[in-house]
Amino acid sequence: QAQLVESGGGLVQAGGSLRLSCAASGRTFSFYAMGWFRQAPGKEREFVAAISWDGGNRNYADSVKGRFTIARDNAKNTVYLQMNSLKPEDTAVYYCAADGKLATLIKNYGAVDYWGKGTLVTVSS
Repeated sequence: QAQLVESGGGLVQAGGSLRLSCAASGRTFSFYAMGWFRQAPGKEREFVAAISWDGGNRNYADSVKGRFTIARDNAKNTVYLQMNSLKPEDTAVYYCAADGKLATLIKNYGAVDYWGKGTLVTVSS
C-alpha cells in the first residue's frame, strides 16, 4: 500500500529553520511530482511548494519564495522541504503529497493522488 510519511516538524522560534522530510513507501514515486501543502487552524489547506519527478521544475507559493526550498532524492524515495527565516504565520500542519502531474499539485490539489498524514510546525514569536 502506497504511503507518505512526514517528519521533522516541531517548535521553533521566529527566524529559525526546520527541514521536513517525506518518506514514500509501498511503490516507487520516482516518476511522480511531489509537493508540500499546509493547513493552519481555521484555514483552508494551501499549496506551499512542488517539484517535478526529475527535480527540474520547482514551484513555490509567493508567501514562501526565497525562504523555503523543495528538493527530492529519488534513490531514497524522499522529498524534503527546507524552511528558513520562519515566521509565526508559517505555523500549520504540513502535508506531503504526490501526483502524476505537477499541475495537479499546483492548481487542483483536490485531485491529488496521495497524501501524508501531516507534521505540525509551530513558530513562536
